[in-house]
Amino acid sequence: MVLLVTGAWKCLDEQLNSLRGLGHEIVFMQNEKDELPCAYERVEGVIGNGLFLYHDIRKFSSLTYIQLTSAGLDRVPLDYIQEKGIVLRNAKGVYSVPMAEFALCAVLQLYKQSRFFTEKQKSHTWEKHRGVLELFGKTVCVVGCGSVGTECAKRFAAFGCQVLGVDLYPREDRAYTEMVGLDGLDKQLAAADIVVLTLPLTAQTKGMMNAERFALMKQGSVLVNIARGGLVDEDALCVALDNRLLGAAVDVFETEPLNSESVLWEKENLIITPHNAFVGEGNNTRLWQVILEGLQGV
Repeated sequence: MVLLVTGAWKCLDEQLNSLRGLGHEIVFMQNEKDELPCAYERVEGVIGNGLFLYHDIRKFSSLTYIQLTSAGLDRVPLDYIQEKGIVLRNAKGVYSVPMAEFALCAVLQLYKQSRFFTEKQKSHTWEKHRGVLELFGKTVCVVGCGSVGTECAKRFAAFGCQVLGVDLYPREDRAYTEMVGLDGLDKQLAAADIVVLTLPLTAQTKGMMNAERFALMKQGSVLVNIARGGLVDEDALCVALDNRLLGAAVDVFETEPLNSESVLWEKENLIITPHNAFVGEGNNTRLWQVILEGLQGV
């Protein structure tokens, strides 16, 4: 197979050589926005992420296989891929561990008033804070119970939390106290102290966290978004940060990078990270295993 590999996969030379040893011809391009280094019709398989945002997939007339380096499927033309019978694989499970650790860390930063103590340390000020909270006994609602959501559920449960799940396809899963469908979201939001978004961005989920949904959340609750920015109405989030939420941690935004003039930067109870929650030193090893397993029998 002629495999077009893009810089979205931080591959090692020995990994590419291993693919060559399996009989694949490797064509590499660092930047997915650049001109293709070979004819479109030569490419039979792709390992990348946003390639088809910049190159019309219809030009890849010999394409039979796509391996994404991301877990999300919102950057590929799903209808066309299904119509043509192209095999599509994502990076399910690759980033679940660091993302779950980020979610837990972010909530603990807000609960333990880390920003307050950091500022006091900078000014050499010895000052106590009586508003520090415990995670134990809190109710966590994980919205999106795939591999990322379930890793989140396991970690919050280990801290003594009750974990509720909301998923497009609810199931029995012992990582959760209960799991309901998306039609049960409003009830779960009202019961939760902490809401963690890990579900995909679809026409059904776009803008789901709007003013009405924030109004359902508990006074003093926390929102964590490690999924896609389009799930959250950012104007509604601004209002909620002022009058309802203890705080929020947001790793993803509808437009990235976040505009330097956005009022979100000024919110003292908001933790902003630049789509960085997925980063971890084990990712390359996990992705490599996903790639090898996906190519078996292709």
